[in-house]
Amino acid sequence: MATVQLSGADAIAPVHSESHGGVYSIRQRHESTNLVDNRSINSDVEDLKREGDFKKKQEFSGWMLVWLAWQATGVIYGDIGTSPLYVYSSTFTGPPSYDDLLGALSLIIWSLTLIVTVKYMCIVLHFNDEGEGGTFALYSLLSRYAHIASRDPKELRTIKMERYNTNELSKPVNNVRAWVESSWVAKAALKFMGVLGVSLIMSDGVLTPAQSVLGAIQGIEVVNPNVQESTVVGVSCAILVLLFLIQPLGTSKIATGFAPVVVIWLLFNLVFGIYNLVIYDHSVLKAFSPYFAGAFLVRNGEDGWRMLGGILLAFTGCEALFADLGAFSKNAISLSWACFTYPCLLFAYIGQAAFISVTPSAYSNPFFNCVPNGMLWPSLIIAILAAIVASQAMITSTFQVCTRAPPKGLRLIPGQLLSQIMKLSYFPQIKMIYIPFANWLLMIGTVIVTAVYSNTTNLGNAYGVCVILVTFITTCMVSLSSLLVWKLHPLVILPFFLVFAALDGVFLSSALTKVPNGAWFTLLLAALLSCVFILWRFGKEQQWIAEAEDHIHPAAVVENLENGQTLALTSSFGGIKLTEIKGFAIFFDKAGHPKNIPHIFTQYVTKFVSIPEISVFLHLRPLPKPFSDPEDRYTVTETGIPNCYRLVIRYGYTDEVVTEDLAALVREQVAAKITSKLYRKPTNKLQPASDQEEEKTSSSSGATSIAPAEAFLEKINSAYDNQVLYIMGKEQMRIKKATNIGRRVLLNAFLWLRDNTRSKMAAMKLQNDKLVEIGFIKDI
Repeated sequence: MATVQLSGADAIAPVHSESHGGVYSIRQRHESTNLVDNRSINSDVEDLKREGDFKKKQEFSGWMLVWLAWQATGVIYGDIGTSPLYVYSSTFTGPPSYDDLLGALSLIIWSLTLIVTVKYMCIVLHFNDEGEGGTFALYSLLSRYAHIASRDPKELRTIKMERYNTNELSKPVNNVRAWVESSWVAKAALKFMGVLGVSLIMSDGVLTPAQSVLGAIQGIEVVNPNVQESTVVGVSCAILVLLFLIQPLGTSKIATGFAPVVVIWLLFNLVFGIYNLVIYDHSVLKAFSPYFAGAFLVRNGEDGWRMLGGILLAFTGCEALFADLGAFSKNAISLSWACFTYPCLLFAYIGQAAFISVTPSAYSNPFFNCVPNGMLWPSLIIAILAAIVASQAMITSTFQVCTRAPPKGLRLIPGQLLSQIMKLSYFPQIKMIYIPFANWLLMIGTVIVTAVYSNTTNLGNAYGVCVILVTFITTCMVSLSSLLVWKLHPLVILPFFLVFAALDGVFLSSALTKVPNGAWFTLLLAALLSCVFILWRFGKEQQWIAEAEDHIHPAAVVENLENGQTLALTSSFGGIKLTEIKGFAIFFDKAGHPKNIPHIFTQYVTKFVSIPEISVFLHLRPLPKPFSDPEDRYTVTETGIPNCYRLVIRYGYTDEVVTEDLAALVREQVAAKITSKLYRKPTNKLQPASDQEEEKTSSSSGATSIAPAEAFLEKINSAYDNQVLYIMGKEQMRIKKATNIGRRVLLNAFLWLRDNTRSKMAAMKLQNDKLVEIGFIKDI
């Protein structure tokens, strides 16, 4: 490896690593009285916050917005767009009367209008956490405007808190916030709702692919009535397996390829709907009057209420629409819905109703029975492709990553839901580009569900409960957000909350009747996922408490002796002199506190009573964007301990940071920063002629300042050439003896999860012979 050299003033300027390793783009004790040099700490420590560290909501316009709307159509509208395959067959158990058909159509029209268009498009999409959507994003948003969540101490400096002062809120809003912040019941309820919303969508992700693909493949039975059910199930399972096999390609290629499929599918629905409306029965347009929806419920009583469980399938997918917000933008989603998807779906249901009014038996397979003559095979093919897209919508919102690469300025978003829960420590940190284990697990669950339920009628009994429960949770959390974030008066919010909560409640109560017939499966799965998330969060909170004492100032551990050349431990650690060992040591700093030393360094110097010739505390700062900006990627500061420095590397979730030659990058960045500080280039070009003599003196003085920089470079090169060590900590948790049995069971479960999800040293892309792992134990 080439040695860093100094040759003149220009060579001392900071440089950025290009050929070396590092970031490649593809996320307390009392202080001692005999202190080390604190002046360098006070002058060099920079606040770790950067504007680029925070997620920013991006806005697009013009052709970029149109392109995003096109991609949004391909990813998020597949689910709600394929509902015309099975809504009428899931609503009715026999050929419907004309009045019941009108009532069902009226309910479908007004459900799409009120729940999707008014509630989600006009209200819910505005309540996002810097562009991220979903119930957990709402919880994250609330946690930035109110003290309702404890956080990892090492992440506190990276959280963008925006809590209003008391005098900025009206008295009613301030009272609500004070109650929420002081009530453990309210905080626990909000936490549970956020976690449950994520779990429900993930559980629904198991059923969505099965429901959509089965609904499409059942069209074969219309083409050939002799086809057996086992054939339909087998073909459906094969298509689902193929879908999951293409997930490693990323959402960019998938979305670009799927967008034309969804557009063509929706156009088929639009054209067929208009055709059936004109040819068969245009009188069904009366269903735009909400009178027919009310008359349907009054006339059918309990049976009509139960049929709402089928009607709600018309807007399944609206929860994925909100969860996928981070992958696109509010305006793109709204544009694609209002200008294209919404009209297509309205005409699809209206046209089917027009045909069914003439041929009531067509309700059993509404889309394929209503297809015009000669269009059955093309419709079957496009329906199968659209069903695959519907499955992709839920996979994207749950586990995948949006890796599109359009023009400059457009961000890439990791798997929406998992990235959100990991951000607030409800799930272990894992690489978020694509998660093979989660993908295969979801595939196995989907295939099993497809084989067990075998048709959309049976599957419809289990489907939809999660969707409406999530919409109800969203209504509640958006109402609270409007108070604490938008500062609206409770009396302004109350009418909207009552209307949408009542609407959600009616559908929810009907859907819950499906629990004994199959909906118990998704609710049970959601409950299990919620338990895992909350268990992990509970364990992390206990870990934070145990790690609180690790925040130690350098002066509390190491001190200079009288000659200023020798370091020793402070009296708190025995006061023993530290032996300097040859080498360049990189200590991985998990916390990254700008004024404290990492716990692994404390463990090293106290256990080995030695200190490396050059030490660097390396903190890796993940950012909520694909790659870090070059100008903000590296931050080097001094720690106050001689020959000991701190390097912060900011990286995005498509950057690869830890490589085999990481040490070369670390040395380069530290050398560039420190030498540029040691060397002070004279700035006297604008001095008048009368000051030329002074200029010469200043220049001569500046030239001699190269000597300290050369000495430092010689020292850091020598240390690097001697040996390079990567020093990591291995923290083991031990449960305290006095812990009660219930708490002990929970902590043991957390520790088991922790031990099985931690990254191993062998998996790191570093030279194995240079890795050193130091173990220590924490009691929780």
